[in-house]
Amino acid sequence: MSLKDRITEDMKAAMRAKDAARLSAIRYLQAAIKQKEVDERITADDTAIVAVVEKLIKQRRDAIAQFEQAGRSDLVAKERAELELLQSYLPQPATDEEVVAAVEAAIASTGAEGPQAMGRVMSALKTQLAGRADMAKVSAVVKARLSR
Repeated sequence: MSLKDRITEDMKAAMRAKDAARLSAIRYLQAAIKQKEVDERITADDTAIVAVVEKLIKQRRDAIAQFEQAGRSDLVAKERAELELLQSYLPQPATDEEVVAAVEAAIASTGAEGPQAMGRVMSALKTQLAGRADMAKVSAVVKARLSR
């Protein structure tokens, strides 16, 4: 089952259960996916959908931080619930060992040496680890490895 089909099925289940908060979050996700399809004139595959989900997750985290600063615990709870829902659509996260192994493999395959080759390594890793690992942490691992 594709990710798009899974999202549609989850929306139907939320409708049947009359879960308004979950339904609202899923509809927002579907709207963002549709917007990407229209803007780029494509049919979104799982990779594109994961990119949309990651973008929405980042927005939720930023909103949570702002609402916490403003003391709006009601909105923080709503955003956290949406964040948990969105995270359920991401693939299984990669372990630290998997990230290190992927970095080593990417460095070997690109023949990268020195910090100036970081871009080549990161572009090779982006497709492999998209949605499975925090790319900022991956970047730190690559930087540390290339600095040796």
